[in-house]
Amino acid sequence: MKLNKLDNYDMKILAILTIDCRTPDRQIGKKVGLSGVSVKSRITKMVRSGVIQNFTIKVEPPSLGYGVIYMIAPSDDEAGIVKKLRLIGEPFFVVPCLGDITACAIVVEKDLDQKIELVKNLIMNARIVLTMDAKDSEFRADLTKTDFKILEKLLKNPKEKIDTIAKSTKLSTKTVTRTIEKFEANPAIQFTIIYDPRKLEKFIAFALLAMVQSNIKKIKKEIETSFGDNFWQVPFTAKELLVLFMYSDNIYNADTMHHKIKKIDGVVFTEVFFPKKITMPTNWISNSIKNAARSEKLHLPIKQII
Repeated sequence: MKLNKLDNYDMKILAILTIDCRTPDRQIGKKVGLSGVSVKSRITKMVRSGVIQNFTIKVEPPSLGYGVIYMIAPSDDEAGIVKKLRLIGEPFFVVPCLGDITACAIVVEKDLDQKIELVKNLIMNARIVLTMDAKDSEFRADLTKTDFKILEKLLKNPKEKIDTIAKSTKLSTKTVTRTIEKFEANPAIQFTIIYDPRKLEKFIAFALLAMVQSNIKKIKKEIETSFGDNFWQVPFTAKELLVLFMYSDNIYNADTMHHKIKKIDGVVFTEVFFPKKITMPTNWISNSIKNAARSEKLHLPIKQII
């Protein structure tokens, strides 16, 4: 089945799926002005065409007790970078971008400072953008063994139906429903999609990194007021860093948005990245699930997960 050219409806649907891919078709339809049947048809076409590569779960590493190092590597050799990252920890995401650079992050268990030095030694000219230690992070998952059992099923299929999960885990539908609602309400856990930036046709996806020196929540709100319709995912904030995931219908409008954000009072530095490919490995989540399964305790403190 050949996919018709993407339009604004498709982009709005994709934006909703990146925030929560479990959102029902009918609910998406109400938000964008289409029927649930039409939404389902469009999603199916985007999956078949490769615009949507897969449905997945994103978990912020500090919420499960891990540190994370965000960096920019001056190379688009994805395989080479992943090989080096695995000498240090587990890849969190790897995104080759235009301009022969790769935005990436690595999940580490302990000795964050030591791992930062390893990054500097192994990845030539890597620029570390941000580091987050679990003990200093605001992200918390606070999961039980039951939660991990359900998370394991959702990791295989984030859109799995509640009845199916209940049957395979031998838990009640009420327990499964309550746990999924708990996940969806937690900013550390996100049901999302991996999309192919090269197949967005006339639309352009980009990430805008902004370093701020004043009230980051106020600046984020100001940007949302002006450019909220162009948000692609939920903005990421940590310390003085604000990362906006946005899209535009052409490069010039993307550049205009960048310059307007750059001039906002309190923003001291901005940088734009245009992704060519996105990968988000989940091996480290699977390892956490396995460790949780071996625990004899029902409720798992972070230090027992890793």
